[in-house]
Amino acid sequence: MDAKAQNQAAVVVLWLAGLFILDLLVIFIGYILYQGLPVLSVAFVFGKSSDIMAGGGVGAQCFNSFYLLLLSMGLSLPVAVGAGIYLAEYAKETRLTKCIRLSVESLAAVPSIVLGLFGMIVFVHVLDLGFSILGGALTLVLLNLPLLVRITEEAVRSVPKAYKEASLALGATQLQTIARVILPQALPGILTGITLTAGRALGETAILIFTAGTTVSRHMFDFDVMAGGETLAVHLWYLMSTGLVPDRDIIADGIGALLLLIILAFNMVLLLSVRFWQRRAG
Repeated sequence: MDAKAQNQAAVVVLWLAGLFILDLLVIFIGYILYQGLPVLSVAFVFGKSSDIMAGGGVGAQCFNSFYLLLLSMGLSLPVAVGAGIYLAEYAKETRLTKCIRLSVESLAAVPSIVLGLFGMIVFVHVLDLGFSILGGALTLVLLNLPLLVRITEEAVRSVPKAYKEASLALGATQLQTIARVILPQALPGILTGITLTAGRALGETAILIFTAGTTVSRHMFDFDVMAGGETLAVHLWYLMSTGLVPDRDIIADGIGALLLLIILAFNMVLLLSVRFWQRRAG
């Protein structure tokens, strides 16, 4: 077989592999939406859940999901972006820097259930936060930081050095160069990392079972960080493992579709944000 035939065969194989993955994705998403979309309604999305009666909603769990996400990302982003900028722009290649990078990469590889057990020991028992939104958010920070740090560092490093050199040559300080030249160019990559991290946090269960608990506040949309922090993903796990409600399968289908729609919405926001910043930078 000559080189041209080999190239055509490789193209066909790659196309088939891509179509196979696409078909799996369409079937997966289509099945979840087919099962769950009929369940979604205003009463379901914003209603109170029930432990024994049919017809409950997921309003408190939906609120807790976004509240936990907001708190954990609010705590993670300043630290992660600052650490990524430091590693990319300020840190020299020393043993300490290599140790920091190795630690970050090792933390990213730790199973989430281990982080959940750590959070339960430190935040729930030692700091006496109990099973609360605050304990879950602080533990989610440990999950978010490694990915955000690495993505921020790589996004900053991907900015052409000519941009930095031109800014410094015009008399700008290093801080001005980072804030006004490097970060705007690296923002699309950072936004991608934020979206991936947010999607992972929204679907997290192991960490939150051990730290935020499987209960919610008696009040809808409770901003008390010491209240129970059951999320949509945890409620889905709870229903299918120990739930007593007779329509738990229907509620689980609705939660699956709702989570999928939320993640798709995050990806859409990411796509629009990245295109906006690329157009603005270009």
